[in-house]
Amino acid sequence: MSWKEKLGLVHIYTGNGKGKTTAAFGLAVRMLGSGGKVAIVQFMKAPKVYGEQKKIEECGALIESFGLPKFVHGKPEPEDIEAVKRALARAKELVSSGEWDLVILDEICVALGFNMLDVEEVKGLIKSKAPKTELVLTGRYCPEELFELADYVTEMRDVKHPYQKGIVARRGVEY
Repeated sequence: MSWKEKLGLVHIYTGNGKGKTTAAFGLAVRMLGSGGKVAIVQFMKAPKVYGEQKKIEECGALIESFGLPKFVHGKPEPEDIEAVKRALARAKELVSSGEWDLVILDEICVALGFNMLDVEEVKGLIKSKAPKTELVLTGRYCPEELFELADYVTEMRDVKHPYQKGIVARRGVEY
């Protein structure tokens, strides 16, 4: 049996602590290093802003970022919701195609938390996953009802963070 025949589980990385995207991208590097194919859809992140975007593409992953060049605070604007809908449509294609060994849906849980997506849509997406595709969902605010569809659920928890001392996000570490 090929190692790829053992793929097909669902991971969720959620919680308020740092490291959800970092963990997902670490898994992507591991998969690429093993000869697997990786696709990443970023729901709330603009293209060509974050350090990991360029490097993971250079390593051979497909990465598509649908976020706008601004953060969503409070009520999302119609253009934010439209961008998330485009990301969801692309995610559905990639997840169900069977072409990818690993698909990462980065910040999809944040989109759920801001009510930009319906949880039933995301449940449907998970259920439509090709059998041998490993799937990762990241982001704060993951609804617990998605936990039952996952094989791994990891909650990142803030114990201590430099932000509490007024240290803002730093290039190369937080983005």
